[in-house]
Amino acid sequence: MINKQTSGLFRHNVEKFGSKNAAYFRSENGTWIGISWTRFGEMVSHTASALLNIGITEGDRIGIISSNMPEWTVADLAIQSVRAISVPLFATTSAEQTFFMFNQTEVTIIFVGEQDEYNKAVALAPRLPFLKKIVAFDSQVILAEDNLSIYFSDLMDSGRVNPMENELNQRLRESTDEDIYTIIYTSGTSGEPKGVMLNNASMNHFIKNHHERLPMSESDTSICFLPLSHIFERGWSMICLAEGIAIYYLRNPKQIIEIIREVKPTLMCAVPRFFEKTYAGVLNAIENASPLKKAIFHWAIRTGAKRIEYTRREQQVPWVLAVKYWFADRLVLQTGRSVLGGKIRFMPCAGAALSDDIVQFFHSVGVNIKYGYGLTETSATVSCFTDTNFIIGSAGRVMPGVEVKIGDNDEILVKSATVTTGYYKRPDATAEAFVDGWFRTGDAGWLDAENNLYMKDRIKDLMKTSSGKYIAPQMIETLVGAHPAIDNISIIGDKQKYVTALIVPSFDHLKSWIQHHEIVFTSRHELVAHPAVVKYIQQIVEAAQINLSPYEQIKRFKLLTEEFTIQTGELTSTLKTRRAFVAEKFKAEIEEMYKG
Repeated sequence: MINKQTSGLFRHNVEKFGSKNAAYFRSENGTWIGISWTRFGEMVSHTASALLNIGITEGDRIGIISSNMPEWTVADLAIQSVRAISVPLFATTSAEQTFFMFNQTEVTIIFVGEQDEYNKAVALAPRLPFLKKIVAFDSQVILAEDNLSIYFSDLMDSGRVNPMENELNQRLRESTDEDIYTIIYTSGTSGEPKGVMLNNASMNHFIKNHHERLPMSESDTSICFLPLSHIFERGWSMICLAEGIAIYYLRNPKQIIEIIREVKPTLMCAVPRFFEKTYAGVLNAIENASPLKKAIFHWAIRTGAKRIEYTRREQQVPWVLAVKYWFADRLVLQTGRSVLGGKIRFMPCAGAALSDDIVQFFHSVGVNIKYGYGLTETSATVSCFTDTNFIIGSAGRVMPGVEVKIGDNDEILVKSATVTTGYYKRPDATAEAFVDGWFRTGDAGWLDAENNLYMKDRIKDLMKTSSGKYIAPQMIETLVGAHPAIDNISIIGDKQKYVTALIVPSFDHLKSWIQHHEIVFTSRHELVAHPAVVKYIQQIVEAAQINLSPYEQIKRFKLLTEEFTIQTGELTSTLKTRRAFVAEKFKAEIEEMYKG
């Protein structure tokens, strides 16, 4: 129902697994309700028939704007089944950005999740001339009394009552690898968003490449908590369906730590921010432990790290170390793994830089992070850690079926069937994105002899000081931001005399830290201005950048009182810093750091 290759696999899994659950969703009372493969297949078929009944033709664009739920994936598969094109947006996308993207793609239907997304779609409807229907996944949404609005359950019922199997099979036979199955808009750290077109071949090869690289089985389970509108979670969910892996859909990602302990998944994709927050939480807890517990904790982590050096190289662990690890695992490491449910086999991670110290920490505990690199334009994964012989400090080995070479200015160039065909209605941007058939990632890096990829920074993010020295801000941010006392950091330095930083401290960490110091304050403003706090952060910054060249080191910083968020504009929907926005918003604070 997706295309000639993956549809056969999906239908095969529907028949193969039958009554086994393909997906789970959480009810209002907190219990998990399963959806069998048989029912999942019926939902896709009924939805696809309903789309045909509405008059959806090949190549029509259909929007999805919703939090994660099984209906999201059902709609996505149904859209592909009728050879239409899905246009997924983040639930947090502003009304004007939503209008720009849905108007540019001339969407005919918009699937929405909850009331906020529905209200947004209804408000935009008069400005979207091609719109035929607004379909609400959640039955609690209050619909307007119009001809546009319909509940998803009612839409499916219409397809059940009037099935279109012959037409669906005909469209399936006519589908090709070149058919565009989705347009995903990159949020961008600056400028106008661009619609990345991905075709059927890209998803087919994406699934195939991961099947060859990652050890998965139908007994695995996964939690879907990153936005499905992003290629990372969406692609991972497709892999899970292809492998027969049950997916637990989580609407509210803020509940992930609670839910992961409840569900105890064996696999789950995550972004660096997830590991940074978890790491900070563990270290904050240890900070308040007794001296003996602290000593045992750090000994156990060191022991786990020593063992990893043998296992990752497929070498036998010396018996003395094996005995030490046995004790370390039972005293500390098992408890550490239980924070993530206790059954994790591996966790794909990408989307931004992740500190080597944090990667090392989780591997030492026994949480196998499959750290990697990719973009929306490459259908996510370009490289990721292998099971063995992975190198901490790299972004993993280049994936099967993917070619990488290094171009001018150390730019990473990619060639693969997974690469985008271009940007929707942007031939100019498409032309700029390719050189001799290779996709220009805009990231700088290098390859070693074993085809492991190493990252430097976004080329456009590289800063040049007034003295002509080049600064890689992401590298500095990763070093300093790895400390649990740092929540957000944005490096400043382009065309300036020296490097400065805007830092949002972790107020949870500071709350714990001040218990051991005589600090009196009545507000966050007083806290970040307190000399002891400033000195503490200064020590953290100096320790983190000790191995940097003098011109790369942060000379001054400003502590801010509010976290960077998507809602307040500092972060993109994929949690990357919007540097231009931050520089403008905190213009006065930045100017203050360069006075004198």
